[in-house]
Amino acid sequence: MEHYNKSTKQAIADLRSSESGLSSTEAKARLSSHGANKLSEGKKIGIVRRFINQLIDPMLIVLIIAAVVSLIVAIVDGEGFAEVIIISVVVLLNAVMGVVQECKADNAIKALSEMTAATSKVMRDGEQKTVRSEELTIGDVVVLEAGDAVPADMRLIETASMKVEESALTGESLPVDKNTDALKGVVTPQDNKCMAYSGTSVVFGRGKGIVTAVGMSTEMGKIASMLQSAKEEKTPLQRKLGQLSKILTFIVLGICAVVFAVRLFTAEAITHSIVLDSFIIAVSLAVAAIPEGLASVVTLTLSIGVTRMSKKNAIIRRRSAVETLGCAQIICSDKTGTLTQNRMTVVETYGEDESLLVKALALASDAQVTEEGVVGEPTERALVEYALKSGLNKTEAERSYPRVSELPFDSERKMMTTAHDYGDKVISYTKGAPDEVLKVCANMRVDGKVVVLTDKMRADILAQNKRMADKALRVLAGAYRECDKEGFAVNESELTFIGLVGMIDPVRPETLDAVAECKRAGIRPIMITGDHLDTAVAIALELGIITDRSQAITGEEMSKIPDDEINERITEFSVYARVRPEHKVRIVNAWKARGSVTAMTGDGVNDAPSIKSADIGIGMGITGTDVTKGVADMVLADDNFATIVTAVGEGRRIYDNILKAVSFLLSSNFAEVLAIFFATLLGFTILEPVHLLWINLIGDTVPAIALGMEKSDDDVMSRQPRSSNGNILCNFLGINIIVQGVFLAVITVLAYFIGHGIGAMQSGGEFVWEIPNGESAYGITSAFLTLAMAKMFHIFNARSNIKSIFSLRRQNVTALIAFFACTVLTVGV
Repeated sequence: MEHYNKSTKQAIADLRSSESGLSSTEAKARLSSHGANKLSEGKKIGIVRRFINQLIDPMLIVLIIAAVVSLIVAIVDGEGFAEVIIISVVVLLNAVMGVVQECKADNAIKALSEMTAATSKVMRDGEQKTVRSEELTIGDVVVLEAGDAVPADMRLIETASMKVEESALTGESLPVDKNTDALKGVVTPQDNKCMAYSGTSVVFGRGKGIVTAVGMSTEMGKIASMLQSAKEEKTPLQRKLGQLSKILTFIVLGICAVVFAVRLFTAEAITHSIVLDSFIIAVSLAVAAIPEGLASVVTLTLSIGVTRMSKKNAIIRRRSAVETLGCAQIICSDKTGTLTQNRMTVVETYGEDESLLVKALALASDAQVTEEGVVGEPTERALVEYALKSGLNKTEAERSYPRVSELPFDSERKMMTTAHDYGDKVISYTKGAPDEVLKVCANMRVDGKVVVLTDKMRADILAQNKRMADKALRVLAGAYRECDKEGFAVNESELTFIGLVGMIDPVRPETLDAVAECKRAGIRPIMITGDHLDTAVAIALELGIITDRSQAITGEEMSKIPDDEINERITEFSVYARVRPEHKVRIVNAWKARGSVTAMTGDGVNDAPSIKSADIGIGMGITGTDVTKGVADMVLADDNFATIVTAVGEGRRIYDNILKAVSFLLSSNFAEVLAIFFATLLGFTILEPVHLLWINLIGDTVPAIALGMEKSDDDVMSRQPRSSNGNILCNFLGINIIVQGVFLAVITVLAYFIGHGIGAMQSGGEFVWEIPNGESAYGITSAFLTLAMAKMFHIFNARSNIKSIFSLRRQNVTALIAFFACTVLTVGV
């Protein structure tokens, strides 16, 4: 049996403690046995390891290979080390930028530890003492008051109007009333009224609890364990660049082998110098095949995207997450504060005298109007805010009608009553659960008069209560009672019923359009919440996330379904209510098991494991805990679902631009390879290594960066999400690269022969089409200028992989600047 299944006396006995707590000696012994009340931080990754992890990135490996072969050529051929130095700088800059980005991330487990209280009030040796929270042990009796953080999991043994804020752990948007009553069966943390959990906080009342679990054994500790065990997975872009690097590696090795073999086969005699010369040519050709600028272009394009998205309230913690968003197929979102406003609001009333109803509910609350706004418990804050909109300032009203007595809210009565001085009389106002308030009402206001409450009136009131409740509204009733001052004693009997109010955390106005845009973009929005099923279904129906209640499921129902079955049935549901942290991880993993790129949002500690497990984790910047932000790939500065949709559009734009850069770079490099391969077979030099270096690092990189600045296509959010498993060269991109590369190679070779012929004429001869003996300065210059300038014009062709450039209405000023700058530099050379 769990401790919540036992009476307070039995729980105390089982924990070998007492209401006066442990002795200092016993506490010390148990602390040694059970360990400190703190969370383990897990294995830390050092700077050196982070740096090595950056260097094993697929594209950086290609660059490292390029640097090695360039070094070999430089040593053997004596051409200098300029290319080696430049490539090495590119590699180091990329790695350093990645390490800096990672080091900015908060340590999630450390943040979890900081959430626990620094000190706690505990009963030791029969008296109350203050000790460090990490010194608490099982059996300790902890005293809790409003404002205290709960330092460990504990069975409550005493409560007085106690309310605990548990949203960080359970996802519940409202504080939970606590009591000491034992529960039957297996009860989840969301529904456990006699337990208080580490990481939550007391917002009202007071109580005592006996510690049942500490450190990693607490519910918070279980979440920490889930965080530590979650695996880091590669993003779709990393996987695709990995595939591309493999393709390039095979191509490079193949070219080297073919050229080396052909040179040896066609040689009159195989000598040491022939072998060395063939090797130098082969590795030079390999360098030409490797796009040195690609890693830099991808890094800069993602970094530019990070900057752009930060201006739109999306703070990116991991650069690759920008692109991952672009192929998101599932967005699992928390309800409270993301889809909704995270602010309870009165949306409906029932009753004849609304002004009296507003007054009664506002005065029968502890929320206050301050210069900063209304402060207090969410439900009471909603009532006082509604009163303000109706023209009643609760603080000013209390000055006119001061509170003289009260009956605080109690979870058994489910009511709160305050009595106020009206000069010659006292009026008490009561608010609470409609069915409970109605039981103590004898009258009702009708046509401005007080009449006896009939059975039909009661039935009508309960029907209105059900109507509001069916719409997932939180319903409260208001009542009052007038008394003479003489012999006054506040009580809750013979009340006069005034009316009902219905409250809900309303949806954000922009969320409706955002959900609709998700569907147009082929993205499925999913709601995952700790709130009740009725509330979740009502909000989801309003937003269009679901069309029928059957598309919703609770965490308890989900627990009864095996993993293999839930993986098959996961598409049946778009709303998951009353879920626990492990449910959220199951949901994310089930969607991922179907091959769907999944994003997960959340703000509480309970969301952290699923956020870490998702392809892209999204934390809330305003309401989110440090833990959530620490494991998230992206943080929303405005906690708004619509910002996610905006970020998805930006992610798609960035991926499109990366493909444009890939197309531009690979077609250019393919042209170089074909031209040099052709010239090598025929025995002449078409381009020197210095020409290749210039073209690859100046004529390629600068224009490719400009392509990364391209604006979005008009239909970017009308397309279906791309597959995360597809090859980066699919959808005709590979064919485009080959066709464009062949075209560039042909005109480069033609330019060489034309230049060589013109050189012959300059020497007094005739223009001839021939293969030169040795090098042709005119031919090499013509080939270099032609290939370089052709690439400049190729910038505009690469602005779209699927449309004619003449159909593009948008302008790319950066591309124009890159064109003119590279042209001037090339002509200058």
